[in-house]
Amino acid sequence: MERKIFVNLPVTDLKAAKAFYEAVGFTNNPRFSDETAACMVWSKSIYVMLLTHDKWRQFTSRTIPPKSASEVMLALSLDDRAAVDAMNATASAKGGTADVNKTQDLGFMYNRAFADPDGHIWEAFWMDPSAVPAEVA
Repeated sequence: MERKIFVNLPVTDLKAAKAFYEAVGFTNNPRFSDETAACMVWSKSIYVMLLTHDKWRQFTSRTIPPKSASEVMLALSLDDRAAVDAMNATASAKGGTADVNKTQDLGFMYNRAFADPDGHIWEAFWMDPSAVPAEVA
């Protein structure tokens, strides 16, 4: 079996969250979506499961952190700097928060972070591995 990652995220408004993720480049897999969850596909190996709070609580009794807290920052690789900027702008226009962290430009790598409407942090980044300085690699 091919290895995949399924990131599960609790969301307050499933319909709005689904629309947000579609706007920033994910596609919905309706086969694994219903009124309590939406399976959002980034690639053949990366999926984000958006879960209503009630559905989330079926998997864990741990507290859902407030929007102002951070537990993880998830990073998505993009084709170029323009795509990073475009994803950040789209996130902001569709109900997220742009530039929740300082933009990082190292020449060989460029990234900007945004938060989705529920406060989950995503870092859109571009990197040119051939340009990584020897002291960093």
